[in-house]
Amino acid sequence: MYRAIKILLLTLCLAMPAFATALKAQQDIHPLIDALGVGDFPEREAAIKALVGSKDPRVGEILQLLSDGQLYVNSETGGPVLVHGGTEDEPTYADPISGAVVSDVDPDYLSKVKINNSLRTVIATATSQLTLLSADRGARLAAAQGLLKDADPANLDLLTSALAEENDAEVKNAMEAARAVMVLKSDVSAEEKKAAIDTVAARGGRDALTILNSAMATAPEELKGAIQTHVNAINRSLALWDVGQNIWYGLSLGSVLLLAAIGLAITFGVMGVINMAHGEMVMIGAYTTYVVQEYISSAFPELGNYSLAFSVPAAFVFTGFVGLVIERVVIRYLYGRPLETLLATWGASLILQQAVRTIFGPTNREVRNPSWMSGAFELGGLSITWNRLWIIVFSMAVFFALLVLLKRSAFGLQMRAVTQNRRMASSMGIRTGWVDAFTFALGSGIAGIAGVALSQIDNVSPNLGQSYIIDSFMVVVFGGVGNLWGTLVGALSLGVLNKFLEPFAGAVLGKILVLVLIILFIQKRPRGLFALKGRAVEA
Repeated sequence: MYRAIKILLLTLCLAMPAFATALKAQQDIHPLIDALGVGDFPEREAAIKALVGSKDPRVGEILQLLSDGQLYVNSETGGPVLVHGGTEDEPTYADPISGAVVSDVDPDYLSKVKINNSLRTVIATATSQLTLLSADRGARLAAAQGLLKDADPANLDLLTSALAEENDAEVKNAMEAARAVMVLKSDVSAEEKKAAIDTVAARGGRDALTILNSAMATAPEELKGAIQTHVNAINRSLALWDVGQNIWYGLSLGSVLLLAAIGLAITFGVMGVINMAHGEMVMIGAYTTYVVQEYISSAFPELGNYSLAFSVPAAFVFTGFVGLVIERVVIRYLYGRPLETLLATWGASLILQQAVRTIFGPTNREVRNPSWMSGAFELGGLSITWNRLWIIVFSMAVFFALLVLLKRSAFGLQMRAVTQNRRMASSMGIRTGWVDAFTFALGSGIAGIAGVALSQIDNVSPNLGQSYIIDSFMVVVFGGVGNLWGTLVGALSLGVLNKFLEPFAGAVLGKILVLVLIILFIQKRPRGLFALKGRAVEA
């Protein structure tokens, strides 16, 4: 027992200095907090930096209260600083450290500790400093990125000490970049600035270009040549990445055009029907996606993130059925009369638009992106959004599935036979009328699938299909009527061409130039890039 008591006393003796130090720190921070309510904005900025320098673990909370406007001070005496709480009718004021409510306070003499935009920036930077040594990797990375934006040379020593203890490669890279920018703004030797310039230039990108251009004005003469060399190299790299970004945007647009046009290529190629209601099939597919998503969200909320998996078959079946009805009721009586089919399908498109307006209203409907289609990621110098990437993958999957259907199934064989020589196919016992009907239904169903994809990147409204019908016809005519490979090449080519013309001519004039180029191309190759072969086609 005697030995145990000695150990306990020894432990208490050893703990007392630490306890005294903690108690002293808690007592000493009150004057620093009270200094926030004294003087003008420059004095408050100095008080914030003094608080951060105290390294007290409660400073972050105090700064958050200051940013939220919850700190009040006695305007007559200049202190102490208190935390506002309670309700509007019964406000309370508490000590910012202990949280104890202070009763002997006259609210009439209290005023909010005001801050301006400059102080908000200082607070944000101070918060970044406090999280540089956090155990949370994400917090340290966010702090380093915050310091990179502010790059105040006053934080150079703090960042250097944090950098020495950092082991994570990504966080360390961000810290090194922030430190390099601070070095460029500080009064250090030319050798240190040269190393900082190399560090910034190694990051590349537009941010590095902005930093180097800013450093050019204050850099010593012997370093301006090196800065200019790095600037030229980054500009060349960015120009190449811009070309790649335009190609990516073009492929993304081309995949959308492919989805919208591939069904039209089938109906136009097999039946020769100018289907002006094709855009409305796309629109119906998008509204089907909306209905399915709303139903799943209410009935099976746990499956909400996978509603697109149910929307694809639902849109295909429903729009295919609508297309089958239109073909059986209207189009089958007008074969061989292209002008009449154009007018009839245009009338059908107006009916479908008005029906959707009556059911869903004229306003846009929101179709939410699932989590796996949200956000973006960087690939080199390219910015790639997940929804566009998935649409490209989806359009390629639909294309190859349709190709297999046409090449490997009995229905595909009959469809190709009717396309190449309708009379010969009929004489061989193929029921060309039903082939036409199910072909039109297939093309409409694929348009509905296109609507599912477009609902993820465009507004779902009664006019959705009108935005793509003209482009779809251009793709089909340019690629070759009825040829799927021609539709693929035509869609991707026109998508890329549009994106390269837009920066120079604008979106509207760019589309006009594309139309003019297609007209000139058709003058030389009336059957498009890939013309179908067959006796009826050649006639």
